[in-house]
Amino acid sequence: MSDLPRKAVTRTAKLAALPLGFAGRATWGLGKRIVGESAELVGQQVQQRTAEQLFKVLGELKGGAMKFGQALSVFESALPEEIAGPYRAALTKLQEAAPPMPTRTVHAVLAERLGEDWPELFQEFDDKPAAAASIGQVHRAVWHDGREVAVKVQYPGAGEALLSDLGQLSRFARLLGPLVPGLDVKPLIAELRDRVSEELDYGLEAQAQGAHAEEFAADPDIVVPAVVHQREQVLVTEWIDGIPLSEIIADGTPQQRDRAGQLLAHFLFSGPARTGLLHADPHPGNFRLLPGGPAGEDDWRLGVLDFGTVDRLPGGLPDTIGTCLRLTLDGDAETVYEQLREEGFVKESIELDPDAVLDYLLPIIEPARVDAFTFTRGWMRSQAARIGDIRSPAYQLAKQLNLPPAYLLIHRVTLSTIGVLCQLGATVRLRDELEEWLPGFVEEPLPVEEAEPAAEA
Repeated sequence: MSDLPRKAVTRTAKLAALPLGFAGRATWGLGKRIVGESAELVGQQVQQRTAEQLFKVLGELKGGAMKFGQALSVFESALPEEIAGPYRAALTKLQEAAPPMPTRTVHAVLAERLGEDWPELFQEFDDKPAAAASIGQVHRAVWHDGREVAVKVQYPGAGEALLSDLGQLSRFARLLGPLVPGLDVKPLIAELRDRVSEELDYGLEAQAQGAHAEEFAADPDIVVPAVVHQREQVLVTEWIDGIPLSEIIADGTPQQRDRAGQLLAHFLFSGPARTGLLHADPHPGNFRLLPGGPAGEDDWRLGVLDFGTVDRLPGGLPDTIGTCLRLTLDGDAETVYEQLREEGFVKESIELDPDAVLDYLLPIIEPARVDAFTFTRGWMRSQAARIGDIRSPAYQLAKQLNLPPAYLLIHRVTLSTIGVLCQLGATVRLRDELEEWLPGFVEEPLPVEEAEPAAEA
């Protein structure tokens, strides 16, 4: 058996073992209940053991398994602390690293994509990867003109691995759902599958990163590395140093946390307005905190990496989002309901109580109601519990609402960003960003009628 099929069989076996493990733990939990332990305690123990196995397997694999793990990891804030604590380190590892390719494989890919004389393009090339992710790994190098660069090399067979893993994960999505209350795992996996071809295309990624680098080149707060070279499955960009956001989450100062959170919100909402693109992979491994912001060396800037997944929004974020936020804050239930129905959030066949919809939305947009809001894991857990509790009115209403395809990626990016803000525990002036960058959030003044010319005396 060749190396590639053997690896495929191994990863398939690991993923296939997950649902068997879930079933075994459910039986173990039933046994614990029979001998008198409380349902709540047993439920937590089962969930903890399930999560530990899931993230152990995902952390050992690349492809779609790791991509799913990274996407899921930003929702860690929604989990109860006694469950989230034991495997938070595993989630962080998923955001930052994966087993590297052998050096001979890296060289073979570079020779195939850049030509046999590829070493002449570089003054230096570090064979040891600086980072490894779901579909490729990054090597630090010095370009032939002396610039420090990051060389992103796609794993051979990455596309097949992505599709195979996500296909298997989708078959037992129902079992994964309870890991994060309020999160429907099946559409998340489906959306990751839909983005496979785009993420594998480094030409598209180079275009998206180039557009951001050009737009933010003079920005005092955001740093996007410029694209240096791209050829098929190899992408060369400028290198940036900085503190990974995962380290800020683990050990950052309050000032670093607040600054990182503010800049993350700024980038999320300003990016579509300025570039027509939404960076759609906001897990902490894709961000760095760099010293030397507008206030000097003690200030910070946000470095943004990995533009493999973007949402194309030529007009920026849809006006409907800002308009509905504003109307919800104003308490205008009827107009909010009309807007949601018009955009397809409420299907024509369903009738809902507009006031109930308003009550459902208000807690979610609480951060936009105040000048500054402190995002916490406790707040995230309360929202997840409110929407994820099958007995709650919010759960019943959420099941009746519909998410139109055009909003699917925007919704995931927004939720993911909020998850990261809660991991940071950052105090953020979110309303400032909404007022400046979100169309429809600030009501446009009515045009002033031209004054009638004064009658001649």
